[in-house]
Amino acid sequence: MAVAYRYGISDVVDAYQFTMTFATWVPVTLVGVLSVVLIPVLVRLRKDEHRQNVRFLGELQTLAWWLGLALAALIILAWPWVLQGPGAALDAETMAYARELAWGFAPVALFTVLAGVSAARLRARERHVNTLLDSVPALVILVWVMLAGPDAGITPLLWGTVSGFAVQCIWLQWLAARADNGIWGAPTWGLGSPYWHGMAQALGIMMIGQLVMSLVGPIDQYTAARLSGNANATLGYAARLLSLLLGIGAMSVGRAALPVLSEVQSRGEPARARQMALKWSMAMAGIGVVAVAVGWWLAPWGVALIFERGAFGPEDTQAVAQVLRWGMLQLPFYFGVLVLVQLLASQKRYRIMATIAVMNFAVKALMNYLLAPVMGVAGIMLATSLMYLSSYLCYFFVASRPYRAHDQTA
Repeated sequence: MAVAYRYGISDVVDAYQFTMTFATWVPVTLVGVLSVVLIPVLVRLRKDEHRQNVRFLGELQTLAWWLGLALAALIILAWPWVLQGPGAALDAETMAYARELAWGFAPVALFTVLAGVSAARLRARERHVNTLLDSVPALVILVWVMLAGPDAGITPLLWGTVSGFAVQCIWLQWLAARADNGIWGAPTWGLGSPYWHGMAQALGIMMIGQLVMSLVGPIDQYTAARLSGNANATLGYAARLLSLLLGIGAMSVGRAALPVLSEVQSRGEPARARQMALKWSMAMAGIGVVAVAVGWWLAPWGVALIFERGAFGPEDTQAVAQVLRWGMLQLPFYFGVLVLVQLLASQKRYRIMATIAVMNFAVKALMNYLLAPVMGVAGIMLATSLMYLSSYLCYFFVASRPYRAHDQTA
């Protein structure tokens, strides 16, 4: 709301949306993979002795620091290539803003990895305050944008983002240490803990699938950059509202499901875990259908209520509402697939998850290619909805079949 008030649909928002998507692409993907693979391990770790907890968490924290620093350096080194490649269609002013923003998003990569590890520790303890703390960067950006004058340019967004992610990272680390009985995860060199055994292969398989799937964000920005009329900004505003809808209930259910399903699996009750997941999935899909029906009708009113003030006018409202409506079609499938993803993760079926991710990206890339030239930004959103339809069908088919641990290779 604050960004819309200060900047509207403009080159500044285009640059911010483009930079945030490409600069956070790999860190967010890595955190997603680490969470899926780590949480079942951390659930088992709760039952071990204190010494093993200290050792593994110390090694994990050290690895997170190295990965975060490496990703920060990669953003700085690779950014000129990003601007010359996917960003080549941006105009000169937008490109200049994006070049300035990249220096701020480099430390954000480190904060994202550290915060992701802390969030996984909290979720393994079934403490879900990290979901609430996802709002911290946005709140800090709000303060910076509103305190700055109308002609402050990109600076409030830059420093609001850096300081917001820093506060979130520190806060989550403190809460994770409290949840783990005061274990901060002091740096410990090496990977000598027995809990690393088997994780490397799982991480590798999941990383391949998630990297492919995570290309959805960059390919959307690339497609939007080739369209006219500040398409990146329009897509960004619609995506913000859509993420609000996805986050209410769906994110919390998805995050809560993995430790619960992992616990049921560890007790040797795979049939019960499967039954629970399928029931939750169908219930969430039903909620999604209702949300689409209500949201389609209320979309223009909602966009106007949240964004239409200051530099954001009625024409901007109509453009964003139209894109939002097509994006809302993904809600039933996104809601439904969240729980099924957690079920397969609790079963450690990472190979089939990676395969489905590759298939989903193929659907998304093809639909972007076919729909964006015809429908504009709305086509990008419709392509995402079709991708989640494909994902839900694949996951439901796999999850509905009885599974036993020794069947994993087959």
